[in-house]
Amino acid sequence: MVAGKRKDRASESAAGDRGDGEEIKKAKLLPSLIRNKEKRSKVYANLKRDKKSEKRKQAKAREAAENRALELGEEPPPKKIPRTIENTREPDETVCKPNDEELVAANDADEFSKILKLEIPPKILITTCRFNSTRGPAFIQELMTVIPNAHYYKRGTHELKKIVEYAKNKEFTSIVVVHTNRREPDALLIINLPDGPTAHFKLSNLVLRKDIKHHGNPTSHKPELVLNNFTTRLGYRIGRMIQSLFPQEPFFRGRRVVTFHNQRDFIFFRHHRYIFESKEKKDDSKDKKAQSAQSKINTEGRVIARLQECGPRFTLKLVTLQHGTFDSKGGEFEWVHKADMDTSRRRFFL
Repeated sequence: MVAGKRKDRASESAAGDRGDGEEIKKAKLLPSLIRNKEKRSKVYANLKRDKKSEKRKQAKAREAAENRALELGEEPPPKKIPRTIENTREPDETVCKPNDEELVAANDADEFSKILKLEIPPKILITTCRFNSTRGPAFIQELMTVIPNAHYYKRGTHELKKIVEYAKNKEFTSIVVVHTNRREPDALLIINLPDGPTAHFKLSNLVLRKDIKHHGNPTSHKPELVLNNFTTRLGYRIGRMIQSLFPQEPFFRGRRVVTFHNQRDFIFFRHHRYIFESKEKKDDSKDKKAQSAQSKINTEGRVIARLQECGPRFTLKLVTLQHGTFDSKGGEFEWVHKADMDTSRRRFFL
C-alpha cells in the first residue's frame, strides 16, 4: 500500500512538472499566468533580459545606420518621436494658428491692447483677503519684487467692489488679490481694470525665496517675460492678461527673467537671473624637468552662462474667467472649470 502511494505521488509530481512546463511555454509573454513563484520570477527575469538586449541591439543598429549615412553624405534616418501626453492631446478647434487674421484683429480691440501697445504703463494694486496669514504678506513682499510698479494696500474690512472702484479712480490697471486658507496662500485673483476680465487661479506648491537653496536676490530692473505653450484662444487670452501685468520694455542688462510655463493646464511660475562666469582651463606641462624648475600653466578664459533662481516658486491652475470686474453674484463667466472636464488626461484647455 505504501509503495503504491509513493508511485501515485511520483506520477502526480511528474504530471505537475509537465503541466508547469507546458504552462511556461504557453505563458512566455505573460509570466503572471504561472502559478509557481520561482518559475514565474525566473521567466520574468529572462523576458526582462531579452527585452533589454533587444533594445541594445536596436540602438546599435540605429547608431551604425547614422554613421553609415554620415560617411556616405546622406541624410540620417529620422529619429522616432516618443509618445507623450502633450503630443497625443485630443484635437481642439480653438488652437490658434500662426497666421490667424481674426485673432490679430481681436487682439487690437481687447482689454489689454492699450497696455501692450505701450499707450498706458501698467500699475498694479496688490491686496489680500480679509483674514490674512503670516505667509500671505511674505508672499506679497516677494511678488512686489517680481512685478514692477506694484503697490500693496492693506485689505482691512473693505469689500472688493469698493476696492475696484478706488483702484479705477487712482488709475490702476490691474488688481491682484492673494487669498489664504489655513495660513497658506491658496488662490490668486487677477482683475483687469477698468472693464475686466477677472481670472481666478488656484495656487499651489508655493516655495518662498528663503526656502530655495542658493537663491539669488533680484534687482529693480524691468524683467524679461517668457510665456510658453499658451496655444488655444483661452490660453492666449490668459497669456495676454499675465503679460499686461508687466512693462513691455525689459531692461536686459538687469538679466532678470520671469517665466510662466503652461504644461497640461498647469502654469508654472519661475523667476531667474542670468549669471555669466569666466572659468579658467588649466593645462599643466608634462615635462618633469620643467615642472621641477618652474611649473608652466596656460590659462584660457571661458565664459559660462547659468541661471540662478530668485524665487518665489508656485503653480497656478485656472478655475474661472469672468466677464467684467469681480462680481460673485451676478457675474457672467467666459469659462468655468468643472469636474467632468478632467475625465480625459489628454484634454487641455490652455
